[in-house]
Amino acid sequence: MVDLDVIATGLRFPEGPVAMPDGSFLVVEIARRTVSRIGAGGTVSVVSENGGGPNGLAIGADGAIYVCNNGGFEFIEDDLGIRPAVQSFDYTHGRVERVDPATGAVRTLTRGLPERGLRGPNDLVVDRQGGIWFTDLGKSRHRDMDQGGVYWLSPDGRQLKEVAFPVTTANGIGLSPDEKTVYVAETIGARLWAFDVTGPGEVKKHPYPSPHGGRLVHQSGGRDYKRFDSLAVEASGNVCVATLATGGISVIAPDGTLVDFVAMPDRMTTNICFGGADLRTAYITLSLSGRLVAMKWPRPGLALNFLNRTP
Repeated sequence: MVDLDVIATGLRFPEGPVAMPDGSFLVVEIARRTVSRIGAGGTVSVVSENGGGPNGLAIGADGAIYVCNNGGFEFIEDDLGIRPAVQSFDYTHGRVERVDPATGAVRTLTRGLPERGLRGPNDLVVDRQGGIWFTDLGKSRHRDMDQGGVYWLSPDGRQLKEVAFPVTTANGIGLSPDEKTVYVAETIGARLWAFDVTGPGEVKKHPYPSPHGGRLVHQSGGRDYKRFDSLAVEASGNVCVATLATGGISVIAPDGTLVDFVAMPDRMTTNICFGGADLRTAYITLSLSGRLVAMKWPRPGLALNFLNRTP
């Protein structure tokens, strides 16, 4: 097992970490229904009360915080820790939100297309033009589940495009260093898909047998049960996918080669981001145990767009 430094504990199913320039961290706490800030000594404060299920988080072109809100889960808490289960009893809808980091004011940007509302928005990434690429994982109930998809939202929040549908349990999303490829992690199948970007919210569609027009980059094999969650991209172009069940980080090259698997002491290793000097520190959410941890990473991560912006 790798050496880990614990940044914060006691978090209520953290995801979506962002290492801020001032040394603090932003995370969502899905079970707490908040965007939270982790400061010096692991102190946790609430930035915004979002309700529902704030899930993915990114800094936008205007310096505001953008959040994928899945609408909420019911949670199981036992000796293992805390983990999400089915759609929450008070669920109404999924949405993408804008949070003012200074005031905590939350504004809904979109609830979906007129013909198809968002069910469980999960993760997002902001491109160089300020466009927001995001996934909708859908929601699971006791006897059925939704089909998910991939979407793009214009920088002003006024134009929403459906990029790919259906994508079963679309979860993590990221852009290649040249932003010509958008990567999407599929949870249930532990697959990594790629879509070749041709314009704002536009991708090249691959024919059958692709179920949605994406091209398969990698599918987890072997006897270990794995599910894919969120992801981050290295400066080299490798895709680092947080991996559930067999907890860890799967490092996948653009050609589909499994470069490495970094085991973690938590079966719900949900997110990874990069920060620190030369972006060589990985910050990882261990959500079952409610921790944000850090470790040295052998290669630099890819710098995120707009991280130094203030609204």
